Amino acid sequence: MNTDEVLGIFREAGAVLEGHFILTSGLRSPVFLQKARVFMHADKTERLCKALAEKIRKAVPGRIDYVVGPAIGGLIPAYETSRHLGAPAIWAERSMMQA
Repeated sequence: MNTDEVLGIFREAGAVLEGHFILTSGLRSPVFLQKARVFMHADKTERLCKALAEKIRKAVPGRIDYVVGPAIGGLIPAYETSRHLGAPAIWAERSMMQA
C-alpha cells in the first residue's frame, strides 16, 4: 500500500481535517489526520493494519514476539496489526514520572 492509498482511506473516513492545528509538539499544521475516524471502521482498519503487517514482515527478520501500542489511541491498530502478524498485542502508558 502506498502513501496515496493510505490517504485515500483517511479521506474515505473523513479523517483528513483542514484548518489550523497546534500539535502536541507545539508545531502548527494546516492539516491533521484524525486516526480515530479511521479506526471506527473495521474494514478500513484491517486494510491499513494488514498493509503495515506486510511491511513489518519484510523489514523484520525472524519471529515477532509482541506488537506494542500506546494505551491512548493505539490499542486498536496494535491489536489489528498483531492479528495479521500472529503475535500478541500489548499496550504501554506514557510515564508521568520525573527523573
